[in-house]
Amino acid sequence: MSSGGFWPGEGPAGEQENMQEPEATVADPPGWPQQAEAEAKTEPEPEVEPAAVAEPSVAEPSVAEPEPAEEAPAQEEPQLIPVGHVPGELDIPDDVAVLEGSPSGADRTVGIVVSRFNGEISNRLLESALETLTAAGVAEERITVMPVPGAFELPIGAMALAKTRRYSCVIALGCVVRGETAHFDYVAGEAASGLQLAGLETGVPVAFGVLTVDTTAQAEARVDKGADAARAALEMADLFSQVRKQAKA
Repeated sequence: MSSGGFWPGEGPAGEQENMQEPEATVADPPGWPQQAEAEAKTEPEPEVEPAAVAEPSVAEPSVAEPEPAEEAPAQEEPQLIPVGHVPGELDIPDDVAVLEGSPSGADRTVGIVVSRFNGEISNRLLESALETLTAAGVAEERITVMPVPGAFELPIGAMALAKTRRYSCVIALGCVVRGETAHFDYVAGEAASGLQLAGLETGVPVAFGVLTVDTTAQAEARVDKGADAARAALEMADLFSQVRKQAKA
């Protein structure tokens, strides 16, 4: 087969030009589309100027009208007990013989033993007892007051007065306030039992006017117990006098 006068691989100039291999395209670098997309995505967003924040309007605080306070219930005033028997009456049949003492101070001689401990309370107890004795008719010169250090010494002081046989009755006054230790229990208990023993052994009425409280405020609210002890002592003195008279009859 004739090659037309050309060596194999040769041809007319026009055909040679047409037979030139096309230019190779440069291969895209690996990851190019993704990188471009990433770059497109990481392009900085246009800055948006922050909207002007309106300052909150400061309104004048509304003052709530105070609610009317509830009226506290009226407290009943303590009933003043006149000179007389200790409260509490008994229903005794008329045909039964009754021996009942009267808190009269006529011809009575009274001994008072008072604790100096918690002196502010003891002073008010003593004042209350003295006022009651005077109102009952006991002459001041027939009253003897014997101070002792504390409530623990009240029994032995009362015993000493009662043993003289000079007093119709003895009144013991003092105050024991509960503390953080067991001291209160021992002192209060021994004072009560000792004062009772003084009356039992001597036969002379011994009135218990010792406050045994948890706080000083409770003691201040009970200082009138001095008056109660004075009335009880006078009543028991009159009762013992009637018993002795009946025994002699």
